[in-house]
Amino acid sequence: MTTAICITPRPVQIPVGGAVLHADLAIPERARGLVVFAHGSGSSRLSGRNRAVAGALQQKGFGTLLLDLLTQAEDRVDVRTAEFRFDIPLLATRVSAAVDWAGADEHTAKLPIGLFGASTGAAAALIAAGERAASVRAVVSRGGRPDLAGTALARVRAPSLLIVGA
Repeated sequence: MTTAICITPRPVQIPVGGAVLHADLAIPERARGLVVFAHGSGSSRLSGRNRAVAGALQQKGFGTLLLDLLTQAEDRVDVRTAEFRFDIPLLATRVSAAVDWAGADEHTAKLPIGLFGASTGAAAALIAAGERAASVRAVVSRGGRPDLAGTALARVRAPSLLIVGA
């Protein structure tokens, strides 16, 4: 019988422009890589689905970074207006900032980076993968909107898996 390994995430803050994004970083011993999560519209780093995927990845030796793509103030506005959840350039800039942060952080700098995007977060992840082609090694889109990545798709060099279905 295999015993599950419990990895306690630690809160981190990622600066981007004049904003600070809140995130949860979990790194198992001898991590094989880091997966940065870009959640979908109306979601957050607390998404049950993404946390379940993150837990499974941690069990397999991958670190995970679940981040809020919106600040708390933006999220409060977005709940009422949906104004930020489809601002793909904004979301992509923030995923790129998370990739940059991971490349500079002492705990994650040596880890290969993968991106996991859901819904509109998939478009943001694909754009970030194209903008950070030297850093991003893989992209997974779960029920995502890769169509919203537009012409940026041509710049993606990382192997990409698009998971769709009902």
